[in-house]
Amino acid sequence: MCGRCCVGPHPHWRCCCCCGTEAESACLISTSQQQWSGRSVIAVREHRCAKPLEYPCSGEARTDRRGGLSSFSRQKGKSYGESMAVEEEGLRVFQSVKIKIGEAKNIPPYPGPNRMRDCYCTVNLDQEEVFRTKIVEKSLCPFYGEDFYCEIPRSFRHLSFYIFDRDVFRRDSSIGKVAVKKEDLQKYHGKDTWFQLQPVSADSEVQGKVHLELRLSEVITDSGVINHKLATRVLECQGLPIVNGQCDPYAAVSLLGPSRSEAKKTKVKRKTNNPQFEEVFYFEVTRPLSYTKRQFDVEEEDVDKLALRVDLWNASNLKFGDEFLGGVRVPLRALGQAGVHDAWYFLQPRENGGKSVKVEELGSLRLNIVYTEDHVFPSEHYTPLRDLLLHSANVEPVSASTAHILGEVCREKQEAAIPLVRLFLHYGKIVPFISAIAHAEVNRTQDPNTIFRGNSLTSKCIDETMKLAGMHYLQVTLKPIIDEICTEHKPCEIDPVKLKESENLETNTENLRQYVDRIFNVITTSGVRCPTVMCDIFFSLRESAATRFQVDQDVRYTAVSSFIFLRFFAPAILSPNLFHLRPHHPDPATSRTLTLISKTIQTLGSLAKSKSANFKESYMATFYNYFNEQKYADAVKNFLDLISTSGKWDQKSIETPIMLKEGFMIKRAQGRNRFGIKNFKKRWFRLTNHEFTYHKTKGEGALCSIPIENILAVERLEEESFKMKNMFQVIQPERALYIQANNCVEARDWIDILTKVSQCNRKRLSTYHPSAYLNGHWLCCKLSADTAPGCTPCTGGLPANIQLDVDGDRETERIYSLFSTYMTKLIKMQEACGSKSVYDGPEQEEYSTFVIDDPQETYKTLKLIVSAVQTLEQQHTKYKRDKFKKTKIGSQEHPIGDKSFQCYIRQQSESSTYSI
Repeated sequence: MCGRCCVGPHPHWRCCCCCGTEAESACLISTSQQQWSGRSVIAVREHRCAKPLEYPCSGEARTDRRGGLSSFSRQKGKSYGESMAVEEEGLRVFQSVKIKIGEAKNIPPYPGPNRMRDCYCTVNLDQEEVFRTKIVEKSLCPFYGEDFYCEIPRSFRHLSFYIFDRDVFRRDSSIGKVAVKKEDLQKYHGKDTWFQLQPVSADSEVQGKVHLELRLSEVITDSGVINHKLATRVLECQGLPIVNGQCDPYAAVSLLGPSRSEAKKTKVKRKTNNPQFEEVFYFEVTRPLSYTKRQFDVEEEDVDKLALRVDLWNASNLKFGDEFLGGVRVPLRALGQAGVHDAWYFLQPRENGGKSVKVEELGSLRLNIVYTEDHVFPSEHYTPLRDLLLHSANVEPVSASTAHILGEVCREKQEAAIPLVRLFLHYGKIVPFISAIAHAEVNRTQDPNTIFRGNSLTSKCIDETMKLAGMHYLQVTLKPIIDEICTEHKPCEIDPVKLKESENLETNTENLRQYVDRIFNVITTSGVRCPTVMCDIFFSLRESAATRFQVDQDVRYTAVSSFIFLRFFAPAILSPNLFHLRPHHPDPATSRTLTLISKTIQTLGSLAKSKSANFKESYMATFYNYFNEQKYADAVKNFLDLISTSGKWDQKSIETPIMLKEGFMIKRAQGRNRFGIKNFKKRWFRLTNHEFTYHKTKGEGALCSIPIENILAVERLEEESFKMKNMFQVIQPERALYIQANNCVEARDWIDILTKVSQCNRKRLSTYHPSAYLNGHWLCCKLSADTAPGCTPCTGGLPANIQLDVDGDRETERIYSLFSTYMTKLIKMQEACGSKSVYDGPEQEEYSTFVIDDPQETYKTLKLIVSAVQTLEQQHTKYKRDKFKKTKIGSQEHPIGDKSFQCYIRQQSESSTYSI
């Protein structure tokens, strides 16, 4: 053992070197080392400085007694989680959540003469806000009716919802919250649930994790007295909350126990929520004993009474003091016989931090939450099931195909339609598949007036196809006029009963007629922009309907109008927020206007014989008389002829710029002015299909315009570049624009859409620099030339069509999950096939729900489906067991305190008795 070592074969105390002490005797009294109850006991002098412990004597990683990689020898930023990368190599995990925020009720009144509140609701991943509803004014039971969907780009512990009351003069006040643990999300999956609002306390709003290392040793002083010392090393934290736009954290470390109150603090780390502390603190654990007694054991009763407390604080300049960020309490018995404890911990709320408030006094919130987690294996694992699905259009009859069977066994046709459409779109087989199932449905239809009117697999698949392939078409066609209606607030109420005293019926009728006329015109003149895939599907519907009902001359039109008007344009007008035409649900008056417009457009597009009879309300029948002229019917037929002519019209490029996304973000000066200061400023960003611009405020002229063809790449920027989260870079020929989004979801959305609109650029880069160019060099590769080629491959290419960004393997995994969920119905369908094959009498009631045209072919397909699903089930079971065996509690991936992992352990132990 070298002269200045205190633990292990090579490590040394930094303080001896940094203080200029060269003689070994100045640092070391004795190097006697003994083994006592499995614990390494080292006799060393107490050192004068508290510098982090390092082990520079050897370049090799050091292994501690437990056989794991010691954190003392890890490089900066390394963790236990990285050692698990091999285990998950080739497996991708996707998280997504779809939320419907319904309404709140019984909100406590405002303590003043005007007891009403102006409330809004936010959606948070832990403490990070990712969505905010509109403000509902003057209500204690606000109705929101807003939907939110996002891909979750990081791990999280809680999905939280906060109700805030807007305050014009001060910061908005929080009324209450709903926090759902990640492991509890499945309890509420797809169900409308009323949640009681819980009180919001600064001491309970915590997030993040901390990495600690504790070492218990006996130290012999100059006088020969033995002290039991606890060396506590605070290495780093990750994911601390940002408080009021800043995070300047420090850690307070104290040893809790009888007659102990000592506390020590780390240095404050400025402007980071992932601080690297690397500081060591020492505490006396037991009273000094005589060295001659050779009493090296720590008294168990003393250790059991002691615990280490680490609290994280945000250093604030405000008069209210520092903000609590979270804390950890570690009992010293966790050290065990080895006297060493190295682990990550989730930060916990402060005990008794919240005020005692009766839950029922805060009101409640109605939510519908659908959380999905997909574990996607490499593509070859899905080959058998994927081949069965993609072959569906060629199966005779189509009711015996894999895709059709999925629609039969799912509780809701929508469940099957979403992944099926995305999969077939990805592989370019959506038109033959929908043509096959539509043709079969038309042949089963007896009355032409009911064609495609039910919630069949065909109608749901066409709905989903229009949403995906036609979203851009919808925005180009309707968004400008919908925006105008929502901002003008013209009165359009034509129901005499609902008419306000200050309104005039004739004026309102004229306002509504003008809006209907304008929307009707933009729809019926938009045929050349209808996506080709929709035109091909409409052509197939038209031909099938015309062949089946040759006597009815209008069926070729109604078959198409039942989708393009009834299920596409009319719903988008009625609820523009659900089709991304507006950010929020419109106010009640505007919503009423849109409802009246939607009803009229739907009737105009239906080409019904007696249109006035379609309205239950007399005032609507009266209003519709304005549109009884033949020119409206002719315009509808010409439009339907145009969009149902296969291959004649391609999707055209639009000359008018179409706004795709906009919002406030923070950007760093690009350095276009050589002598300017490269500071950060908040700007209004706007993306169209022509250019990416930013403005000082919304509505002002552009300060900078980047043509889409000049965007060479859009990539994330490493946080270490500017100590700022959620940053990305838009790389141009001359320079890169560094931007900070408001949250992780928004950053991902901007990166995705910017990447998609610039995907076809000929000069797109294949490599980029993940860090910034600062102080004359790239932080990532240290090259000094600002024109040096990138050091990291750009992320994978995405399809140029914005709407069709689909992961085929992920959709196949979702279809597997559906088959697995409804396995009992698959078995029952097999029984139904057997019953039909051997019994030709009346169908048994339990089998009557299935459409089985050919029992033998259907049975063959079912057998192949069950085999493919069972094979994938084995792969998932093996993955879960391997992960359970290799996962270490206390690692960076699974910190102590993570209840979701505890649930995972319990589930695995319950299933461990079953063999694969």
